[in-house]
Amino acid sequence: MLPESTNGAGGTSGGGLAVPMAWLCAEYLADEVLRAAALVAPGSLEYRAGLQALALTVHLAEEPDGPAGGWAACRVDEWLRHTAYDRPWPPWVEERLAARAAGGEGPDLALARTAWQRLRDTWIRAADLDGRTGPESPVDETEQIWLPAWKLGLPLAHLSLHLR
Repeated sequence: MLPESTNGAGGTSGGGLAVPMAWLCAEYLADEVLRAAALVAPGSLEYRAGLQALALTVHLAEEPDGPAGGWAACRVDEWLRHTAYDRPWPPWVEERLAARAAGGEGPDLALARTAWQRLRDTWIRAADLDGRTGPESPVDETEQIWLPAWKLGLPLAHLSLHLR
């Protein structure tokens, strides 16, 4: 099945709705990883942030026509690299979204943009993950600040991948 199927011959069905298969596959993989890790309750804001961050990472790391390798170890390693703490994830997301937009619009791109907008524009009150004095120092969970959802979702996605 093509990544954006309209269930019709030649990719059209009388103006039918295109199905964003590449995005749905990425979101499904992200949901599997987060549920298996069981770090936060499904349905919570934290879970949704982790789901969107990981789905974006999986989707944008893939080729534009959809997931190629599924759970291949090299794919998981690549996702871990993209979600690592020392990586500039937001610029990478925006760069990949712009590159995809240059290739044309589609329902996968629209869902990825919506996920990124939600992660960027939704703020969650949580422990200050950047306020540690060193790599070994613990996070003080009583020190809460407002964070964009991606700053909470990204480490959750990364840790969930490690626990997979």
